[in-house]
Amino acid sequence: MKLLAFAASSSSKSINKQLAIYAASLVEGAEVEILDINDYEMPIFSQDREELLGQPELAQQFFSKLGEADGIIISFAEHNGSYTAAYKNLFDWTSRIDMKVFQNKPMVLLATSPGPGGAASVLAAASGSAPYFAADVKGSLSIPSFFDNFDMEQQTLRNPELKASLIAALAGLQ
Repeated sequence: MKLLAFAASSSSKSINKQLAIYAASLVEGAEVEILDINDYEMPIFSQDREELLGQPELAQQFFSKLGEADGIIISFAEHNGSYTAAYKNLFDWTSRIDMKVFQNKPMVLLATSPGPGGAASVLAAASGSAPYFAADVKGSLSIPSFFDNFDMEQQTLRNPELKASLIAALAGLQ
């Protein structure tokens, strides 16, 4: 199984990237590719820019990466209760190539934050809208209080209930 994992964050210190990498490591037998959305930075989407630029090569490359995967894990950072600007822009450009952005791939959607909310607002938005963009959402999970529940040294969830929930969500990918 070719598994694609990434954080919907442009932060070089992204806890969501750590979570996505960790989650991907739990999928037995998977060949994992970790993406960094910073590699797909484009001008802010607008119809005017689309008319001028067409479909940028980076958006096409991102769409191809999604299409080549057998499964996808995305961990969403939350900025002011919603998607990060970097992810939303990449998504908007990619959706202009094909509204079926996720190409019917099985997906697990995650989110975390330093606080007790666990980025649950953005996760709810992502989980609710993903099927409209041809995502086969197999599971989703919010990890609250990341630094309390994740062992940074061992790179593992230390909370056994959350770890069991994550493993159960990931089971849908196999």
